[in-house]
Amino acid sequence: MFDKLTEVEKRFDEVNDLVCRPEIVTDQEQYTKLMKEMKQLTPVVEKFREYKKAKKTNEESRAMLDEGGLDSDFAEMVKEEFEQSKEDIERISEDLKILLLPRDPNDDRNVIIEIRGGAGGEESALFAGVLFRMYSMYAEAKGFKTEIMNANETGLGGYKEISFSVEGDGAYSRFKFESGVHRVQRVPETESQGRIHTSTVTVAVLPEAEDIDFELNEKDLQIDTFRSSGAGGQHINKTSSAIRITHLPTGTVVECQDERSQHKNKEKAMKVLRSRLYDAEKAKHDAEIAGERKSQVGTGDRSERIRTYNYPQGRISDHRIGLTLYKIEQMLNGDLDELIDALITADTAEKLKANED
Repeated sequence: MFDKLTEVEKRFDEVNDLVCRPEIVTDQEQYTKLMKEMKQLTPVVEKFREYKKAKKTNEESRAMLDEGGLDSDFAEMVKEEFEQSKEDIERISEDLKILLLPRDPNDDRNVIIEIRGGAGGEESALFAGVLFRMYSMYAEAKGFKTEIMNANETGLGGYKEISFSVEGDGAYSRFKFESGVHRVQRVPETESQGRIHTSTVTVAVLPEAEDIDFELNEKDLQIDTFRSSGAGGQHINKTSSAIRITHLPTGTVVECQDERSQHKNKEKAMKVLRSRLYDAEKAKHDAEIAGERKSQVGTGDRSERIRTYNYPQGRISDHRIGLTLYKIEQMLNGDLDELIDALITADTAEKLKANED
């Protein structure tokens, strides 16, 4: 581990030197790339230097104690310093193990989130709207920017499906564990007998693909235009500005009808298509690395039931980590950090365990 840390520190010093050179500063692409690398290296190097300082204190205080001849008060102080540095070394070593875990290369990316109503008809569509609101409020609290890519509304204000992008540094790292089936238990407003209904909503979180990730051949695309439809009333476009793109080799179909401009709808649809295809490649790659897949919290499979929202009991339960929180109202208003932090911690623990094995 320490050989690796010495290499990381050496690279940090190299990058630090490079970003100060005039020829690098004027090369925007190279400068941005190096600054991104520096941002990733900084926490590791800072922690390593903290470790070296504690190690030095430990060795010096031990040498003084071994040498002897100290008066009792000073000897007591040196002994305390020695014990404290021992604890520090242990704590910092654990932190370094976590910092050296392989990073998810997608963590810094923007995401596209797709929410679809599942079992439960209109009630499911209404809860899809609740989840969209929850994620939008959470994104806003984190300083992320959201934009609707496509929405298929129902008459009561729910969504059969809605897809939207979340842009911001580290968006994927905060949303990636949301993929799967979300189950809701509540009494629908339309239920006169007061019976609790159970319905489901499917969430897919796709890391936004960049042009370099996935090259699309125009010959592989079938692009159709049609008129927007849905519960938009007078606001619905009367021209054929909605876009449907079919990726012929995979049969993947993407629609976008949110914008009034055909060009903008095509642009958004291409972004979603690229991200879906990239996600499919990523899933295929992950499935090949079976051991690593098992060490993650949940599989990210859209058919996996991950969470239950129980309105009568005011609770949200995440089935992957066995966590139940009785704060449904706050969480549906975007207060998700406690849950997301717990999922990240559990995932980190699983990866550490896999590394030890």
